[in-house]
Amino acid sequence: MSTTQNSTLIPETQRGPAERLLDLVLSGSAHLWHNRPGLDVNGTWVAAAYATPAQRTVGKPVKPGLFVPAAVNLYRQLLDIYQLNSVLMAHFASYALTQTDWRDLKVATCALMLVQSHAGLPVKGDGGEVAFHDDDWRAIGEAMVLHYERKSTRMLTPKAVLRVAELLEQPEIARLNREAGFGDPASRKPPMGRWKRVAARWLAAREANVSMLQGLVKAGYKETLKKLARKAGYKPRAQGFFEVLGWKQKQAESGHRTVGLNGLTLVKRERFDGLSEAEICEWIEHERLSYKEVVGRLPQDLGMTPAIMAALLPSLSDRDLRLMTPTLEELGLLAEPSVRARWEKAIQTATDQRALNIAKNVRSEVLRQKLEEASDNAARKAVEEATAETDVRVMFLIDKSGSMEGAIENSKEALARILAGFPMEKLHIAAFDTTGTVLKPKASNRTAVQHMLAGLKASGGTTHAAGVLALHRSGVKVPEGAKLVVIVVGDEAGEAGDQFARVFRDCGYSVAAMALLVSVAGARGNTVRTCSSQLRVPFSEVNVDQFADPYQVPRVLKALMDAPTLPGASQSGWVDRVMRTPLLKVA
Repeated sequence: MSTTQNSTLIPETQRGPAERLLDLVLSGSAHLWHNRPGLDVNGTWVAAAYATPAQRTVGKPVKPGLFVPAAVNLYRQLLDIYQLNSVLMAHFASYALTQTDWRDLKVATCALMLVQSHAGLPVKGDGGEVAFHDDDWRAIGEAMVLHYERKSTRMLTPKAVLRVAELLEQPEIARLNREAGFGDPASRKPPMGRWKRVAARWLAAREANVSMLQGLVKAGYKETLKKLARKAGYKPRAQGFFEVLGWKQKQAESGHRTVGLNGLTLVKRERFDGLSEAEICEWIEHERLSYKEVVGRLPQDLGMTPAIMAALLPSLSDRDLRLMTPTLEELGLLAEPSVRARWEKAIQTATDQRALNIAKNVRSEVLRQKLEEASDNAARKAVEEATAETDVRVMFLIDKSGSMEGAIENSKEALARILAGFPMEKLHIAAFDTTGTVLKPKASNRTAVQHMLAGLKASGGTTHAAGVLALHRSGVKVPEGAKLVVIVVGDEAGEAGDQFARVFRDCGYSVAAMALLVSVAGARGNTVRTCSSQLRVPFSEVNVDQFADPYQVPRVLKALMDAPTLPGASQSGWVDRVMRTPLLKVA
């Protein structure tokens, strides 16, 4: 192996807010809420049912719900960025809600914006007069809660609004907020900012629109709405609010309640015991019931049948259909042409790679391949969205040198998840050790990528430039006006970074941005980071382990593909996109 250099990562204290923000998106795949028992393994959540013997030995049992270590870590990162640049965080909060599908990130940023100290307060001059008013970033938190777009997934659900409060109430989060000056340091109550006020306004809007309130109940949010109302201290204007929720009221000890105490006509969900399958289907179609409304009301001796599921299909979203593929297969519904056509459409609209996990639970090889196609579609959509404004060409350089022994397989799996997202005519791939080899998938899908990578074995020295030279000799050119993003997969242990940079110049490749997908078996170097510094282009880094998260792949691809908007720009184009996001406003 060739000579390596010690890593020169930027110290934490010297990293700017934009770099920290990009790092958070590229490396922050942890989920905050889990609906099943887990284990806390050194601060990482692991599903209890799938934990290894070693993980069970060191792990601490965790109940379903908020995983506090991940929540504190994410919130602390957001708080650090806010303290360095509150304007960047204000734009990022608006970006997170309207441009991403990362639900936990929306909750955490909303919580921070509702409680942070820029609240539009008057700033007085030397004479005591009001000179101006401070920025009101808390209004952005309010706008995140109140933002509504019909049939959109990019707004806060009732569960998310409740989770904002649950996050702020956590003792560790409350401590961070007090230390940041967001609340009374002597108070025992956690700083909540404007949460109660905006939650009450959110509930009032749903109470005023009965059909919207009924829709939330049908969608399974009845108990969540009750918890929201209790926590916000919401006082409904009329008893119809309680009737829709099927919520019986009684007088408080202080005797102050006046609404909902008399004449309530509660809307209750009755079980379907004693009804035939045909009668249940008729009820579903007449009342337009959803899957969540029906599943808990079915007679135990009947359960879910093909006919009942078929009646429920109109209420299921494309995401629901993908998640329920094993059930649809078991019930034989995917053999029905109309159901299969609807399911095929759902495959085309995938925005995450969760289908890869679902594929493990189906029996049919054809269905398994289709679910893998959904994963490919999610990657394609992410690339298309990120490159909609710019012609971006991508050069993947895959390290297969001896230093990658033990890490090469992780690299293959990560690449299988992401390479299918790129148009083949804009994608150039080479593997390298001391020599470079051009690679071309037979098709633009996961199976073809796996076939292409199957023969890669770790051996030999490390010369990153060899991959670039191999592509250049094969005739790869970057059209004028297009931007070249170079993504290296490996451990950076190779030649000096300035030598690597010189090869790009010698080959006539004008690099717009560089990224490293870190896959390390042992020690690592700094070749790619130094090269990007020599070329004066933005550098991004993400660990290949992040790609095990089915939601993380689209996020990372979008961030990596946002090349700089101007030649020679040192700031990531993704950060530029964040700063161009209009600040949310309360309607």
